[in-house]
Amino acid sequence: MVATPHKKVSSGFFRVHLQVLLGLNVFVALLCYLQHISVGVAGLAAILSYFGTVMWLYEKPRPGYVLLTLVSAADIIGAWLVTNWESNSPASLQVMQVLDPLSGGMLLGTTIAAMFLGHWYLNSPDMQLGPLRKLIKLIGVALLVRVALASANLAMETSSIGIPNSSQLIFLSLRWLAGMLGLAVVVVMTWKTLKIPNTQSATGLLYVAVLATFLGELVSQLLSSEMVYPV
Repeated sequence: MVATPHKKVSSGFFRVHLQVLLGLNVFVALLCYLQHISVGVAGLAAILSYFGTVMWLYEKPRPGYVLLTLVSAADIIGAWLVTNWESNSPASLQVMQVLDPLSGGMLLGTTIAAMFLGHWYLNSPDMQLGPLRKLIKLIGVALLVRVALASANLAMETSSIGIPNSSQLIFLSLRWLAGMLGLAVVVVMTWKTLKIPNTQSATGLLYVAVLATFLGELVSQLLSSEMVYPV
C-alpha cells in the first residue's frame, strides 16, 4: 500500500485495509501469547496499524504512509525474530535467512495489495488504472527476486546436502508450479485483461494470484523446515 499514490486512490482504501492489518497483527499476537513467545513486535504492529487507520480517517496521508512503513518494518523484524538462527551456520545461509522473509513478504504484500486495490475499483469504477498497473509491475519484480533467491537456495542445498528425496521433489514441483510459474501466468493474464480494460475480471485473476502465492509460500515454509536453506 505504500507504493499506492493517495492522490489517485481514495483514503478509504488505506483505512479499511489497515483495519485488516490490525486484525491480522492482533491474531499473530494471540498466537505468540499461546505459544509463550513475546508479543511485543506483533502488539506494536497492531498499535501502529490502529493509529494508521486514524490518520487515514482524518485524511493525513503523510503520517499515514509513515505508519504503513513502520507496520511493514515491525512485521519483518517479527519474522526475523522467529527465524531459527544458528551461530555456527555458514554466512551464505545467514544471508538467505535475512533475505527470505523480505522477498516472501514483498511478494505476498504486493499480490494482496493488488487484489485489494482491484476490489476497490468495483466500489470506485472511475479511478485511474495507473495505480493497479504499478502494483502488477511490482508483483513481477517481487516474483523475479523470489525466483532468483529460491534458485540460489536450491543450488546451495543440492551442492551441500545432495539431491532432495522423492517427497521433497514433489513438494518442490508444487512450490514452483503454483507459487512461481502459475503466479507468473496469472500476472501476465491480469496485465492483458487491464488492457481491455476489465477491472472485474482482473480482480478475479488477482484472487487466483493470491491463492497461488499463499500455496507456494506455505509449501516453501514446509520444505524449509526439513532442509538447510529456505527454498
